[in-house]
Amino acid sequence: MRFHSRKWVKPEDLNANETLFGGKVLAWIDEEAALYSIIQLENKKVVTKYMSEINFMSTAVKGDIIEIGIEVVKFGKTSLTLNCEVRNKMTHETIVTVDNIIMVNLGADGKPVAHNKTKIEYVVDRLASKE
Repeated sequence: MRFHSRKWVKPEDLNANETLFGGKVLAWIDEEAALYSIIQLENKKVVTKYMSEINFMSTAVKGDIIEIGIEVVKFGKTSLTLNCEVRNKMTHETIVTVDNIIMVNLGADGKPVAHNKTKIEYVVDRLASKE
């Protein structure tokens, strides 16, 4: 699993128990999945279709630094299936896991369109191939 983003847990991210609000971390996961998919599929028009069971395993408190990891599970014809782990950066304790996040590639008309991708591509490799 590659961890791409870090977030600093601030007072506005907390619930009434003074721990990280689940809705906030889910928004961060959705954004990270979208960014990852946009980069992989080279298309800004990507949407979340599905998130499987979300497993809250521990929590974070104000001042913690968390990191969000994304991994590709499968390339579909018009979709990309990911899994996600959110963990505490300092302790590596898992906070949340999501086994399946399905992101769909859209065309200019807003309908699913084939992306013709079959493997993970890294931006550095794309840039090297254009030289």
